[in-house]
Amino acid sequence: MHISTLATHVGRLLGSGLLSVPLLALGSQTAVAQEGANEQNEQLEQIIVTGTRRSDRTVAQSNVPIDILDADQLTSSGQLEVSQLLTNLAPSFNYPHATVTDGTDHARPAVLRGLAPDHTLVLINGKRRHAGALLNLNGSVGRGSSAVDMNMIPAASIKRIEILRDGAASQYGSDAIAGVINIVLKDSAEDGAVTLTYGQHETQMAGVPQLTGVSDNGNGGLAFSTGEDRKRSDGETWNLSVNKGFNLNDEGFINLTYEYRDREPTNRSGFDPRRQYALQTDGSFDPREFDIDRYNHRFGKAALEEHSLIANGGYSLGDVELYGYASYGLRDGESGGFYRRASDSRNVPAIYPDGFLPYIVSDIEDFGGTFGAKGLAGEWQWDASLTHGWDSFNFNVENSLNTSLGADSPTRFDAGTLEYTQSLLNLDFSRYYTPNWLPDSLLVAVGAEYRKENYEIKAGEEASYLTVLDSNGNPVAAGGSQVFPGFSPLSATDRSRHNWSLYVDLDTNLTERWNIALATRFEDYSDFGSDLSGKLASRYQLTDGLAVRGSVSNGFRAPSLAQSAFTTVSTQFVNGVPFEVGTYTADHPAAIALGSQPLQEEQSLSRSVGVTYQAGNLSLTLDWYRIDIDDRIVLSESLSGPEVIQILNAAGINGVQQVRYFTNAIDTRTRGVDVTASYNLPLADYGSLNLTAAYNRNDTEVERIAPNPPQLDALDPEQYTLFGRLETTRFEEGTPDSKLNLAATWQYDRTKVTLRAVRYGEVVDAGSTEANDEVLDAKWITDIDVAYELTDNWQVAVGANNLFDQYPRDTISTRGQTDFNQIFPYSGFSAYSIDGRYWYAKATYRF
Repeated sequence: MHISTLATHVGRLLGSGLLSVPLLALGSQTAVAQEGANEQNEQLEQIIVTGTRRSDRTVAQSNVPIDILDADQLTSSGQLEVSQLLTNLAPSFNYPHATVTDGTDHARPAVLRGLAPDHTLVLINGKRRHAGALLNLNGSVGRGSSAVDMNMIPAASIKRIEILRDGAASQYGSDAIAGVINIVLKDSAEDGAVTLTYGQHETQMAGVPQLTGVSDNGNGGLAFSTGEDRKRSDGETWNLSVNKGFNLNDEGFINLTYEYRDREPTNRSGFDPRRQYALQTDGSFDPREFDIDRYNHRFGKAALEEHSLIANGGYSLGDVELYGYASYGLRDGESGGFYRRASDSRNVPAIYPDGFLPYIVSDIEDFGGTFGAKGLAGEWQWDASLTHGWDSFNFNVENSLNTSLGADSPTRFDAGTLEYTQSLLNLDFSRYYTPNWLPDSLLVAVGAEYRKENYEIKAGEEASYLTVLDSNGNPVAAGGSQVFPGFSPLSATDRSRHNWSLYVDLDTNLTERWNIALATRFEDYSDFGSDLSGKLASRYQLTDGLAVRGSVSNGFRAPSLAQSAFTTVSTQFVNGVPFEVGTYTADHPAAIALGSQPLQEEQSLSRSVGVTYQAGNLSLTLDWYRIDIDDRIVLSESLSGPEVIQILNAAGINGVQQVRYFTNAIDTRTRGVDVTASYNLPLADYGSLNLTAAYNRNDTEVERIAPNPPQLDALDPEQYTLFGRLETTRFEEGTPDSKLNLAATWQYDRTKVTLRAVRYGEVVDAGSTEANDEVLDAKWITDIDVAYELTDNWQVAVGANNLFDQYPRDTISTRGQTDFNQIFPYSGFSAYSIDGRYWYAKATYRF
């Protein structure tokens, strides 16, 4: 099945007969580095392809802030996922560690500058990467948005990553509001490497005692004996990567990478203090109450098995150069939901006499690629390409049941599939003019893009969504597969749209020290109209080492197809209590009954001002920014209560206890500052020491909340609020208010030691009231990697992530003693892993 699907999408990429151009001039496949005294200076002189259409712009000359992360930085770590690597290296990038959040456990979103995941554009070799099919719905960062699954790109295939920390919607399209991440793939035509990595967690859970015994307390309750903090050894991970370049008749190359990962789950749950079985007829406890395993939840990383393959290539045909890449990934995941006790009304004792923990089992398939050509036509450089991407997220539910089917219920369900497809055509022309009135040449770039998108929800098997009714039409019990009810035919959708855009870029030096760049872009969507955006960026060289820079731009983001098409019902966790929550589009009858309005596009305005300084081995940058976004598309609060249920029943929506829908509810203002510094210190006979520091301070405020709909005001506006305190606090305080990344790399002969420390600022896991908030204090997380070159071909390394075994403060200490605070002892809003210390070893053979 997978092979046939891959063949279909390769055919769409290569067999369409359509030509296009990447939005980045030339879609550069290579990076040019000036000769320098050290690696740091080489990075500063490296030609960049992100944020500019010039082919001669270096990092040091950029008029907007850009970070360059090379392959050496990415591999000096025990981290294996691209998103985790970025959060360790880039202070404005965060990768929260939500768990027990349905599909989000299998494809977690990341954020740049505290904005939504879909406010950051991801490129591969300068080409727009497609978003994932999963829409993040639960109480986690990125709620209500879809994200690009960067972890589908094997880290071993990456030559460098360029992070543009500036609004760029006028250059790249509507979703580049927070910035752009461009992953540049390896282009070696000869080198090869094989790396095998093994690691696992060895940790002691801070503030979470080990259960040692259960007894009757004599007052109708249970007594629990506990010992020292619980120790865990789990999350065993094997990772194999193979990369090799091949020369194609000295006219081109192909670089291939394969990666395989097998990760066992982690579990950081506490024991379940709830009574598991019904009392006996005499009122005494069931004897099984004292023997059952009370670590019945799974709270941690999902189990994953992944295969990823990527090919990057280029070939010269005289005056025309062909280029392209193709990637394919498979990920099978398994994560736990909420445990159903033996006495739970959703259990069928004939199937699970001791209760059950249902699992969400994912089958994720992903394909992406670009095929293009570039060359010269007179004085014009032309570039044409076709990009196609597809992501499929299939939900399976195992170790579960449909309660309404009773003892005849199956225990495994196909709950349905989400699919997202994107195809792009681009055409780009650029050339330099030398007018008499300018001291330097003027770059003129013009281009066009056509993009088509499709979002599809495929219904699951009938047993996954069916609810059996009695003779009066009422449910006999909870219907649908427990933990994740399947998508019903009513939720199934197949929606498409297209948009086209035109752009013009101008870039020149007004004087020898003053550069200015202008960009404008017109976009027209088939479902949300058109918009014109623009950008002005400039840089002035005050002295040989000191420069100032700044930019101002506006942007536009249409609702994603997922936000326009997604409906489902799932189990959510609110203040320790599970509810059946319906998620609906703005045009769904349930949403309309509760006052929804048609979605509109988001509008943004970005400004930044910065200073750069270079002197010898020292480099410093300071950039201040402000991003205003009006009419942000968000999920409403979960609306519940007898009056809401009555309105839903009148609209024909039954069995749902809470409702949320997509709406343009808020205006936000994000302000912050980025500071970076690096220094290379020669140590004479003892090698060299490279020191880097990067700091981000970020603050988001909700400036406006849309008025409550009349339908809710007619009830109780204090209780029924479209967007209230819970979601406002998540937006404002759900990501770290600051982040400091420090790194020291000592290189001596064949030994290389890398020490990194990241300070994650304060985060608030919001509750429905201030008393239910959980404040996660700032915390330092330290990683170390020690590598040694055994020979010219062999390298070995050992290290630890979270060397000092740090955890966020436990939930009981912050939120008080409740059943679910005991079961889930750490917040899913933690900006760093809640799994504790991780040891690893790896061996690399280069050839």
